[in-house]
Amino acid sequence: MNWDQIEGKWKQFAGSARERWGQLTDKDWELIAGKKDQLVGRIQERYGVAKAEAEKQADEWTHALKEFERSHGATRL
Repeated sequence: MNWDQIEGKWKQFAGSARERWGQLTDKDWELIAGKKDQLVGRIQERYGVAKAEAEKQADEWTHALKEFERSHGATRL
């Protein structure tokens, strides 16, 4: 799954993202709106991790979405 797909289906995936990164605020989620660079920046800020770690977390989450979709034939996690 790529970020264009995630951005297009953000309302479907936002719940999963909120569970994964619970320290992000409602305002953070409004600003992120399915954009990887925004998510990475907010993870860095709220969790105090380096950009590489934030990108790794975002990539792992996208991989989990892809695997879930593949195994369940669904568009939600």
